[in-house]
Amino acid sequence: MRGCIGCGGCKAGNGCVFNDDPINTIGEKIKTADGYVFGAPVHYASPNGATVAAMDRLFYAFGRYMQFKPAASVVSARRAGTTASYDVLNKYIGINNMLQVPSTYWNMVHGNSADEVLKDEEGVTVMRAVGSNLAWLLKLLQNAKGTELEKPVIIPKIKTNFIR
Repeated sequence: MRGCIGCGGCKAGNGCVFNDDPINTIGEKIKTADGYVFGAPVHYASPNGATVAAMDRLFYAFGRYMQFKPAASVVSARRAGTTASYDVLNKYIGINNMLQVPSTYWNMVHGNSADEVLKDEEGVTVMRAVGSNLAWLLKLLQNAKGTELEKPVIIPKIKTNFIR
């Protein structure tokens, strides 16, 4: 998965300028999705590099289609690095005017394989709560369509530099 180079080519509205991986295909699905679950395995105490590269490019090229939609981030690790990884993924949600799906704890499971993860009873319960809460938020948003509650006013960004 190629990383973003910050070229700004995606601002033309045609997706990412790189067409040698599935980012634009995923982006087309993003345009019509009602909600999202972003997941990452944890490698060396952070999301794996391909996940971060994909998230950077998806949010630059297709972020406008995700605004005001619900999203959950979930992470899985053998042992450590889940909270840092969860934080990384949540920053994409927060910076993009998305609704972060709540749960009963941080959205993480532990185990070295799918079978081991299923033994993490607390983690599995958290994931069930994420799914239930995402479904609930989607119903709320569906019921708000066509009303004054549909979307808040979009506040334009003002970008500044720390050095003046």
